[in-house]
Amino acid sequence: MQSQGKPTINDVARLAGVSKKTVSRVINRSPLLNGSTRAKVEAVIAEIGYVPNVQARALALRHNFLIGLVHDNPNAQMVMNVQAGMLEAMRDTEFELIVRPIDRGSSTMLQDIRAFLERQRLYGVMFLPPVSENEMVADLCRELGIRYVRMGSATLDSAKHMVASNDADVVRDAVKHLLSLGHRRIGLIAGPHGFRSARERRKGFEEALAEAGIKLPRSLIADGNYTFETGLAAADRLLDLSPRPTAIFASNDEMAAATLHAAMRRGMTVPENLSIIGFDDTAIASHIWPPMTTVHWPIISMARSAALKLLTDFFGDDQAVEEPSLFPSTLIHRASVAPPRED
Repeated sequence: MQSQGKPTINDVARLAGVSKKTVSRVINRSPLLNGSTRAKVEAVIAEIGYVPNVQARALALRHNFLIGLVHDNPNAQMVMNVQAGMLEAMRDTEFELIVRPIDRGSSTMLQDIRAFLERQRLYGVMFLPPVSENEMVADLCRELGIRYVRMGSATLDSAKHMVASNDADVVRDAVKHLLSLGHRRIGLIAGPHGFRSARERRKGFEEALAEAGIKLPRSLIADGNYTFETGLAAADRLLDLSPRPTAIFASNDEMAAATLHAAMRRGMTVPENLSIIGFDDTAIASHIWPPMTTVHWPIISMARSAALKLLTDFFGDDQAVEEPSLFPSTLIHRASVAPPRED
């Protein structure tokens, strides 16, 4: 018999013959719930017209149904890919994504993040590099009792709080590939100072040359900021050298595309006069001509896993699934690399 007044979650549980916790999981759209149980509970909900009160539930749980994404990243495509991965994990749940860009160079960065977390009453938050690389950000989340995950290019935290790639290892492999083709004068367009990803990618680059017994002149390193414009300036500097490099590794695809542009406007052909390798495997790498050899960075998979790590507790500990924390990147071979031409 249904209680008088509006139907309650207790009515649903009693009529469906399940626990209140199971009804809650159906309402929260846990992806791990048994299909027949879900169908039975949903049928009762439809029959008695039960409507969950989201505001009341948020008050009871002391948080909103919000997952935060905090970043200070000049690469808009990277941020978009992260959002795509997180939204894929959150599909068919009641959670929404709220994005907050910040200035990591500001003296009030931590206060700004604290205000955002407290004002929005987030259920959990994901931090992108380089903000994620600041240990004080993790300390703040622990202090506030907010679930967090940090994305990085190397191990930053425990598995529960981290998704990371193997940037140094895969760049080492990419440069070894150039060396195997006969390249010895290889330029580097490095990423911005203060980014762990830039350090890890440069580390892999330098290690590959050191293992081959090749001394890297400082003149073959040009700094960029993960943008097309800075990549273009860096590529021009490297291609002005005499002798110039026969190959360039650019620390992301935007700067690799800029390197191709710089070479073409000098009348050079790729890969005959210059081999180029990028990093990210964004759409630009396969859309330009020639298609770019690049490192596939599994950013969407990393973001999906990060969101699932944040949501696992909400679906109950006994429903927990071990999400991976380390995501190997791989070299994608396309048409922008060839052996150096004999002059």
